[in-house]
Amino acid sequence: MNHVEISLEGVPDAAWVEAAGKFALAVLARLGKERWDLSLLFCDDSFIRGLNGQYRDWDEATDVLSFEQGSAWRDPSGEDRILAGDIVVSLEALGRNAVDFGVTREEELRRLLVHGILHLSGMDHEDNEAHRPMLVEQERILAELRGIAEIGI
Repeated sequence: MNHVEISLEGVPDAAWVEAAGKFALAVLARLGKERWDLSLLFCDDSFIRGLNGQYRDWDEATDVLSFEQGSAWRDPSGEDRILAGDIVVSLEALGRNAVDFGVTREEELRRLLVHGILHLSGMDHEDNEAHRPMLVEQERILAELRGIAEIGI
């Protein structure tokens, strides 16, 4: 069984966060991940800008950051698990992306969650060209999971 922990920083609590966690679990299942633990942090531009500056030396807000850990651990019940890492999503950047790309906020949130999980899975991309293998896989997963775990953001 996979586990997703959700936190908020600089944004109000919202009813949709639980559904976002369920969608992340559906992505993990689609990827065949088992016993993965990951965290989702939803924040504002100011918070993600600070992280982007601290960890990537970029003094600007971004839409999503992934911090891969990939470390094995044993939980108190004795089950071997993987601490996959953390995904941070700026809700302000998500809103701008949705407008710029002509999609709903929900579709953009789904895309950012899949994107982050693929990074935690060890995938990467040189740029944002649609033909990059990671981005092709991202869109394939989004198509396969369309209509599953509606988020309602």
